[in-house]
Parts: sequence; C-alpha cells; structure tokens
Amino acid sequence: MFTQIKTSRDNKDIVVYLTRKLGLGTENVIARIAYTYSLSQNIKLDLNDIKDSGGKEYSKSVLFGEYYDIYLGLICVHYGLYKTDKDIGRYIKMHVDDGLRLLYEEVNKRSNIDGFDYLTEKITLGLSMTI
Repeated sequence: MFTQIKTSRDNKDIVVYLTRKLGLGTENVIARIAYTYSLSQNIKLDLNDIKDSGGKEYSKSVLFGEYYDIYLGLICVHYGLYKTDKDIGRYIKMHVDDGLRLLYEEVNKRSNIDGFDYLTEKITLGLSMTI
C-alpha cells in the first residue's frame, strides 16, 4: 500500500523552482498539480521506466491531504487497478515526476506567468473542450 513517494533527483530542484515561480503554495501543492496534470494527458506510464528516488519525499497525507481517496481513485481508474494494488505508489511517483517535467517545460518557456494565470488558462482550455 502507498505510504510515501520520493521524486526523482532531477525533480528535486524543479519542484522548488515551480513552487517559487507559480506562487500557489507549498511544494506539495505543486506536486498535486503535477500528478493530476500528468494523468490528464491520458498517457499510461510503464513501470519499467521509473526514475530514481533521490528527490523530495512526500507522505500520502502531505501529498494528498484529506483528499487521498480522490487522488487514489484517479490512478485506480486510469490503470484499472484496485486500491490495494502493490504498484499504486510507483504509479503515483511516476505521474508526479512526469507532471513536474511537463509543468517545468511549459512554465519555463514563459517568463512572466504566475500560478493564477497558468491555472486559469488550463481551466478555460478544459472547459472549452467539453463544449
């Protein structure tokens, strides 16, 4: 069962950069956004491609807070897993790492974007896709 994850060594500095750049709160908020952003890409990651665990460590309560069941449900539905699957923690780690990379690539290209503008753009884009 998932109790904690560690991001990759490369993402250790990236989460600090994104936290400072976007100004949306603490590092665990950025990690949550990264996790859901990666899942929103509708890509299934391969467990054989898991990265090192030399970065930031997050317990499940720090990473997901009181919404753990919802975040767990997202990964279970995405991969068709049961909530006690032994690989859930690895999938969560992979999606946090992937999402941090994706966020960094986007945010780093734009010198003067803040977190509010970034999230507003993503929400608007998501809403326009449902119409």
